[in-house]
Amino acid sequence: MRSPLTALHVVQPGDGGVARVVTDVIAAQLDLGMRVAVACPPGTPLAAAAGARGAEVHPWRAGREPGPSLFAESRRVAALVDLVRPDLVHAHSAKAGLAARIAVRGRIPTVYQPHAWSFEAVDGVTGALARRWERWAARWTDRVICVSEAERRRGEHAGVRAPWSVIHNGVDARRFTAGPGRAAARAALGLPPTAPLVVCVGRLCRQKGQDVLLDAWPAVLARVPDARLVLVGDGPEAGALRTAAAGLCVPAAGLAPAAGLAPAAGLAPAAGLAPGTGPGPRAAAGPRTASRPGPRTAAAAGTATASRTAAAPCGAADRPVTFAGAVTDTAPWYRAADLVVQPSRWEGMALAPLEAMAGGRPVLLTDVDGARESLPPGQETHCLVRPDDPAALADALTALLRRPVLREALGRRAQQHVLRRFDVRRANAALADVYREVTAAPRHRHELGEPISQ
Repeated sequence: MRSPLTALHVVQPGDGGVARVVTDVIAAQLDLGMRVAVACPPGTPLAAAAGARGAEVHPWRAGREPGPSLFAESRRVAALVDLVRPDLVHAHSAKAGLAARIAVRGRIPTVYQPHAWSFEAVDGVTGALARRWERWAARWTDRVICVSEAERRRGEHAGVRAPWSVIHNGVDARRFTAGPGRAAARAALGLPPTAPLVVCVGRLCRQKGQDVLLDAWPAVLARVPDARLVLVGDGPEAGALRTAAAGLCVPAAGLAPAAGLAPAAGLAPAAGLAPGTGPGPRAAAGPRTASRPGPRTAAAAGTATASRTAAAPCGAADRPVTFAGAVTDTAPWYRAADLVVQPSRWEGMALAPLEAMAGGRPVLLTDVDGARESLPPGQETHCLVRPDDPAALADALTALLRRPVLREALGRRAQQHVLRRFDVRRANAALADVYREVTAAPRHRHELGEPISQ
């Protein structure tokens, strides 16, 4: 009788969205009878969740960025490979992908899942180096798994040559379709019962674009004065974002602040939610030219600056932005929202919008990799804007906040779309097929061919 397949997942620190994906994958693989090991930083929610589900958890201390510590981190992966003796290594995100492939060097089947390409985050010399190491490490990769066709095409354009599979992110819809309605969710979170509420879930970092959202928010308030914004998550830009939000206030003279909203700066996590980790571009194909991350236009920047100046100073009670902090469960925040926004500068395919749509909420996305593939056909007109463009983001937010009937219709269709196309069970079945293929293949340098569709 053949022993069960053993997979070792290597996951880099700080990727909340990736951690949620990996947690779902682990659960599915354990249900299939696989032996699953996870190498990740100790003391993280992923380590706790993986252990609770029955996976072997091995501490792997590593930073997010490549540097002088890379080869020591690779040696630690090699030691774990010798200890676990897996049939397959599955490396998630750029840093873990590079460290694991240097450690293994093709000795055993290796799957790499970038979850958005490393070179999307940087320009200049660093960007060129990132492309080079992605191309270089591809020689030790039996399969690259992309979460969108757009991500695959971007990798091809960058010169990454390896067998490909495209497996869209999936969500466990049951987590988001069940539970209390909007009014009960707001009451439980201490949020105002009737104010138009926009929720943004994601790691507070440059990639996710919350700074662009804050630049857009004064223009939204000028047209929808009772609108409220909640940022859910934590990350390296938390301090700067709190400082930026501290200058925003309700612009209409004499308008009473919505009950239940705590001040943005220094806000503690909402009651009843334990601390955890928050979640972890451009046209669908081709180079980054037109919509690459970079300085905003002078007009957009000037508009945002003028709006902030007009809105400040204000008292803490007038601030219309709430920082929820890191939470263990994002579902209540989606339930409370009228609209969910993801203003990312780059992605592979963001998980938070799929979660929000599973809960029946409309989403507003920037036109980064995976966004068009996430949305139901026809919703691009209302739900897609250029990245790094506060003025366009403000216009789209305002238009949706002013049209509740349209929002409800968009949300219902989005939910049906996610249930039909992005179920986590379908994604996990496709991944299991990839595992079977790469572990059954002869151990020699593979011939490069056309992308392998899943």
